[in-house]
Amino acid sequence: MASNNPYIALTDEQVRALERRGCVAEDWSQVQVAGGLDPARVRDTCFAGEVRLGTLTGSVATDAGLAKPAGIYNATIANCTIGDNVRIANVGVHLANYNIGDGACIENVGAMETRPTSGRGAAFGNGVEINLLNEAGGREVILFNELSSQFAHLICLHRYRPKLIEKLTAMARTAADRARADRGTVGAAVRIASVNQIIDVNIGDHAQVNGAASLVNGTILSSTDAPTTVGADVQAEHFIIAEGSEVTGGAIVSKTYVGQGCLIGKQFSAEGSVFFANCEGLHGEACSVFAGPYTVTHHKSTLLIAALFSFFNAGSGTNQSNHMYKLGPVHEGKLERGTKTGSCCYMVWPCRVGPFSVVLGKHTRAFDSSIFPFSLIDATPAGQCVIVPGLNVAKVGTVRDAAKWPARDRRKGTVKRDRISFDVFSPMTVGRMIDGSARLEQLQQDTDASANTVTVNGAEIKRVLLPKGQRFYRTGIHMYLLEKIVSRIEAAVHDGAKSLRDALAPPPDAVFCWQWVDIGGQLMPRQRLDDLCRQVETGRIADLDAFHAELDTIHAAYADDEWVWVKQAYEQVFGVNLADATADDLTKIAELLLSTRGKFLKLVLSDAAKEFGDVTRTGFGQDGTPQDAEADFVAVR
Repeated sequence: MASNNPYIALTDEQVRALERRGCVAEDWSQVQVAGGLDPARVRDTCFAGEVRLGTLTGSVATDAGLAKPAGIYNATIANCTIGDNVRIANVGVHLANYNIGDGACIENVGAMETRPTSGRGAAFGNGVEINLLNEAGGREVILFNELSSQFAHLICLHRYRPKLIEKLTAMARTAADRARADRGTVGAAVRIASVNQIIDVNIGDHAQVNGAASLVNGTILSSTDAPTTVGADVQAEHFIIAEGSEVTGGAIVSKTYVGQGCLIGKQFSAEGSVFFANCEGLHGEACSVFAGPYTVTHHKSTLLIAALFSFFNAGSGTNQSNHMYKLGPVHEGKLERGTKTGSCCYMVWPCRVGPFSVVLGKHTRAFDSSIFPFSLIDATPAGQCVIVPGLNVAKVGTVRDAAKWPARDRRKGTVKRDRISFDVFSPMTVGRMIDGSARLEQLQQDTDASANTVTVNGAEIKRVLLPKGQRFYRTGIHMYLLEKIVSRIEAAVHDGAKSLRDALAPPPDAVFCWQWVDIGGQLMPRQRLDDLCRQVETGRIADLDAFHAELDTIHAAYADDEWVWVKQAYEQVFGVNLADATADDLTKIAELLLSTRGKFLKLVLSDAAKEFGDVTRTGFGQDGTPQDAEADFVAVR
């Protein structure tokens, strides 16, 4: 924020020139300038306390393409350092206790000030504690600028590791304390216009704050390559908004973290929630929500409350209840990655839903379907959960999901805090399918033929669907394992592997663990997670930089860890050790992959064909003939 030129006291001639232009000061000796001062660039301004002015020359560009002259016009400036080529105009109350970056533009602002608290400085949203998942407390997450989805996941959900929580809490508080200062910061080339009040808010480079109603105790992280926007009528308090995000359209945000590349707007309301990379919240409401990457809700009648989501899409009217009117709002929901809800889906917590499932209907009873991923979950008229296991394995929507998320990554900055594993089929989901298939087989063997349904963890499955679910899972398991093996061999041949054994050998530093976990959108073997936690607990990882560096190491090892898991899973499923595989065995694997892939694609195409059947053409060809309906459908779809 400091000018390249040294600050010097005003001359008597400069003071007289400023006073002729309607400027006053409590003490002109505390007003300093960098280099020369053009008094014509400062008019109708009151200075209080220590004020330093950069070179006020040139002009500031606006979004409308206008070039407005740099300078200070009709404002009260108190205890501020103002960079070069800045424009400040029409500040109604005052601009107090701020450092303003070069090229910034602040116009038509009611009051903008930093209020140091108890001698410790303002915190700018850092250090705020929010109650995630459990509104009554117990899973508090501390906001700080460098918060990642992985850090938040561990400090929120791993309360059974008290030493880990103690260490992570200390890291968070240290990071929050680093943000404290007696003055706020407005970065270079920031645009602030038509805002009622800004109190204790730091604003990063190239951010745009246009028409917001009130911003209190927060940080707007922004950079040249990932500018952040806060738009009309936004009310935000106790918040942090990360780089490249947009909070607009009358959104109301309180005690909330908005991660990188997020879109929050159209009167969306969020309280006590976190939204990580590429989330979208429009129209609806969120309370005590842990929104992992790519959580999306677009509808006015949707309430997300006290739940964990990621790669989630909420149907219109989606609603949950965390309150049984006994001990308060203490119940939680866990919808694992890739889950979707249908229109008017209602769930009473506690519930847990397995990955890539679709939930329909009104559920008034607790259930746990986590062992059965890719399922269709519906409710009976009495609110009982009914599962069709594995139905979504070969659905066209699942295939679409695998392609859309990487393409929709809006994060533009060089630093991406949330580590994201995009794979739909992974050791986590395929491992669940293997375990779920084994459970279905056991249920089939143990269930009397006269029984219509079986009950698993509060959910019902029709007995006749037990073998069908196994077939769905078998298709997905075989597709994944065979494809990984063939891809491995192809890559090894391309890289000049000396032998088949070398191509299939496990990487030396890979970690095998049957159970994989999803930590805030990052997939990893459970062993890697346990090692990370132990290093934090013992102090080997003692700060945020080391913590995130270890997460980067785990993320980089994903492919190697996945391969050793695939080898072990292939032996379990097919009864063949790849270490002993011959060229003939691999030929058979490739042939089996072609056959399995054909069956898989046939199922996907059959599902996709429903989108192009006669029923879906209803309404096309308005005012025309049946032939026109066909032509209209082809033109549109």
